[in-house]
Amino acid sequence: MIAVKGALGTLCELPGPARRVVSLVPSETEALYLLGAGGRVVGRTDYCVAPEEALALPTVGGTKDASVEKVLALAPDLVLLNQEENTEGLYRALTARGVPVHLSFPKTVQDALGLFRALAALCGDPPEAAAVLSRVEASVREAEARRAERTPVRVFCPIWRDPWMTIRGDTFISDMLDLAGGANIFAERTRRYPLAADLGLAPALSPEKVGARDVRYPRVTLDEVVALRPEVVLLPDEPHPFSEADADVLRALNLPASRAGRIHRIEGRALSWYSPRLGDGLATLARWLHPS
Repeated sequence: MIAVKGALGTLCELPGPARRVVSLVPSETEALYLLGAGGRVVGRTDYCVAPEEALALPTVGGTKDASVEKVLALAPDLVLLNQEENTEGLYRALTARGVPVHLSFPKTVQDALGLFRALAALCGDPPEAAAVLSRVEASVREAEARRAERTPVRVFCPIWRDPWMTIRGDTFISDMLDLAGGANIFAERTRRYPLAADLGLAPALSPEKVGARDVRYPRVTLDEVVALRPEVVLLPDEPHPFSEADADVLRALNLPASRAGRIHRIEGRALSWYSPRLGDGLATLARWLHPS
């Protein structure tokens, strides 16, 4: 029996190593291949585009609208879901059919390391996995050591536009920025409801009325960005494909980052994909934040 914890604190239990895995999480699809378990993946989403070998697998739809029937047709003995990227409806539909599901929700880099170990265990700890895990854990230790020697730079990292949306401190992206030597200027900014309240145009709902809605991704105004004086702005190409025109909007603002020419468009995977290549992502982010 193999048992590992999921995002809800419950156990994903399998009678033995998973041999037919459907991954509905792009970064976890990549993780399985890097851990030496790519041969066990039998299905993916339209957005599972890495590594290139995964493109040969049948797709079951998007991360939000995956077809339960297509998933079941692949006869999986394990389906990988993520609490943010997938929907509660998918989770309930699959578990109601008796399909073993592992539900992830990493909010920190350490959470991601735990996820990699869990994925390897669920797939019987492939021989390659130990070396891969050792390398990524060493990369994180190196990043922690570098961070201790550096003064963090103030960074603004939006993830959407119209309206501008960014990340609070209790997110995987913010933790990546922190480890790479950045200080997220909106780390303490809670998302307010409704939208007008988030943009400072109306009173905010009370915490009781907000309930369980996610408050980790605030919608912000450019006036707020200017007031917080970021030294660096990073514009990832996913989930929103920030363009050069978007960068020009920020370059026109009175920011330390714009005056220093430090508004950069970057690869989103380096920032937000929790796969074992996050060590490379940390090194890439560190070069943007601390080029010296």
